[in-house]
Amino acid sequence: MRKISVLIATYNEEDNVCPLTEALVEIFNTQLQNYDYEIVFIDNHSTDSTRKKLRELCAANPKVKAIFNARNFGQMKSPVHGLRQTTGDCTIKMVADFQDPPAMIVDFVREWEKGAKIVIGVKTSSDENRVVYFLRGVYYKMLRKISDVNHIEQFTGFGLYDKAFIQVLRQLHDPLPYMRGIVAELGFDYVAIPFNQPKRRSGKSKNNWYSLFDVAMVGITSYSKVPLRCATLAGGIMAVLSFLIGLLYLILKLIFWKLFSAGMAPVVIGMFFLGSVQLLFLGLLGEYILAINTRVMDRPLVVEEERINFDQNTEEKASDE
Repeated sequence: MRKISVLIATYNEEDNVCPLTEALVEIFNTQLQNYDYEIVFIDNHSTDSTRKKLRELCAANPKVKAIFNARNFGQMKSPVHGLRQTTGDCTIKMVADFQDPPAMIVDFVREWEKGAKIVIGVKTSSDENRVVYFLRGVYYKMLRKISDVNHIEQFTGFGLYDKAFIQVLRQLHDPLPYMRGIVAELGFDYVAIPFNQPKRRSGKSKNNWYSLFDVAMVGITSYSKVPLRCATLAGGIMAVLSFLIGLLYLILKLIFWKLFSAGMAPVVIGMFFLGSVQLLFLGLLGEYILAINTRVMDRPLVVEEERINFDQNTEEKASDE
């Protein structure tokens, strides 16, 4: 009997973990009864009662497993670490707030049985904030244009991954794992299934503008050299323009010296403009250096505090990785 793993990353999802588990168990007991399964939660140090409820779920069903992180390691690292710990013939990655519809699992498995190694859900519309959805779309389009990797638009990681791809993840040593880029760059050919993203069932999103910006910059610095090339190009253009403007200003001052005899406004404006351009590109350069520094340190993705319902063989395998 083939085994399907479901990986769910949580952080303060006390109102969602129980109904989500019930929905998944119902699907496996009715529509996917020919498969064995495991439901793996990886909790990123929740501060509410999420962990308490996960313990209760694990006690009631041995096929429900939990990994508790020692602290919050961020929304990129924790899910990738969790994917590496799954033991199924395929793994389905989804969020805990029902924005990734559980019913789509059946469609994913059907495509997988036809031979697809990766089956992903791609948003064609969303009930979330329209501004956020629009900005996500702009970001994905921009990233596709400035990157050599064909990034998937409106793909958040929700999908089914064959164990062959999970093995690729296990061999990948990247302290900043940008899952969307990894799938696009290192994954197999994929099948995309469109869906409308519903609103969260309960609770508030843990993402804020800063966290979204952080993930966006990881995507850009990991998969594009264009910003650095733009900095070099802009620097050369600015140098030429500054020389020509300075030369023109000198000529005009010599000819119309009375009109140009007073005031430092052009110089001050030019200094502020060039200074702002320099600060912009210094910030971009700093993002690249920060990404390099993080990867050079090569720290573990997460540090686990506790595991529940994992057998000894699985724990030993994970420790070797």
